[in-house]
Amino acid sequence: MPKVLIKTYGCQMNERDSEQVSQMLIARGYEMTTDEAQADVILLNTCSVRDMAEQKALGKMRLLAHHHRARGVVLGFLGCMAQSRGAALMKEGKVDLVAGTQKFHRVADYVDELLAHRRTQSMDDARLTIVDVEEEAGSQETIHDHTVRERQSTAFVSIMQGCNMRCTFCIVPQTRGSERSRAIPEIVREVEELVSRGVKEVTLLGQIVNLYGRHEFPKLDGKSPFVQLLEAVHAVEGLKRLRFTSPHPIGYKTDLIEAFARLPKLAGHVHLPLQSGSDRILKAMHRGYTAGQYLQLVRQMREVRPDLAITTDIIVGYPGETDDDFQATRRVCEEVRFDNAFIFGYSKRKETPAAEMPRQIEETIKEARLQNLLELTNAIIKEKLETAVDTRVEVLCEGPSKNNPKRLTGRTESNKIVIFEGGDRLIGQMVEIQVTRTSGFCLYGEPV
Repeated sequence: MPKVLIKTYGCQMNERDSEQVSQMLIARGYEMTTDEAQADVILLNTCSVRDMAEQKALGKMRLLAHHHRARGVVLGFLGCMAQSRGAALMKEGKVDLVAGTQKFHRVADYVDELLAHRRTQSMDDARLTIVDVEEEAGSQETIHDHTVRERQSTAFVSIMQGCNMRCTFCIVPQTRGSERSRAIPEIVREVEELVSRGVKEVTLLGQIVNLYGRHEFPKLDGKSPFVQLLEAVHAVEGLKRLRFTSPHPIGYKTDLIEAFARLPKLAGHVHLPLQSGSDRILKAMHRGYTAGQYLQLVRQMREVRPDLAITTDIIVGYPGETDDDFQATRRVCEEVRFDNAFIFGYSKRKETPAAEMPRQIEETIKEARLQNLLELTNAIIKEKLETAVDTRVEVLCEGPSKNNPKRLTGRTESNKIVIFEGGDRLIGQMVEIQVTRTSGFCLYGEPV
């Protein structure tokens, strides 16, 4: 049977989309591979959030075309960059397929068509090419199939597509479209199926996940559609942990905050994107909150869950950012003491308001601020991890460590990575670990 390789760039939603495509291809008899030399089809599922991600994908496709095009391999771009660049990628990458973010469920059909054309044509004949980046109603309901490995303990579940927030730095509304949510019963059925196959933890995915269903479904008993969904998934028998990503601070209303106090399966970790600690920059970004409101939200969250781990996203070097603006971001980081922080230098994205703003920041200044903030946040992260040494933590074992397959890895409820010794029988199990040391980025320990 034909072999397919899918390489994924970017976020968890891209990983989930790639999994969906893989499962649909497997159902048709295709075999997935990680060996480029053996692949009959190579697909790159792309990201457009930063320019570097696009350049990596373009560079990779040029290499693939150089090494494999002559032997008739079908090459394709999927996802966000495919959506934003469309047919232009045919020239840049010399590819056969460009499928946008609402067309993942069509990819198997297109691969069938392209391979069938190859079998009936000589290498000298014109190549068939397919570009499909049109919007499609109901596409949010198509991402529901999973490839579940033996003893797989965690899984992503896509609950919505698109974003309506229009942050001035972000291209996602152009690549993912407007908000569209799946029905709660469909999501619950998907979770039940995963749990029946051994999954113990699910992460609900959406571009602004905690705004789920706000246009499609009503509030009930003062609870937003998202909180209704959390309650419904929480009730699935056999599920041990429930997470969600990526949220927006404005989506944390009272009902969601209180859910962390009354839903024990809801993991004690929230991702709370800050982006900037400067009110002036937050306003320019169209984020919809001030630094003071953000800090008040953090205090409210910690009141209901004092042990809550908080992670964040931050952009430095946004157009017009002064040193005072940057220092305001540092002050918020010092006060919140994040458990992890994903910090990036601002990257221009075409057709976004920020790309046209005056006072673009020099790359050297962005890099200096990036390193400065990383030094601060990494020191805080290390201090927090050190407090876990000589304590016991419950870890969901996910499998062999990527850096050392002889060891196992898993995550605590607060999303801390733990590396430990143990046999394969522990994979997929909840394991109590005695923490013995930290590297500053993860924990090490031994099963109790």
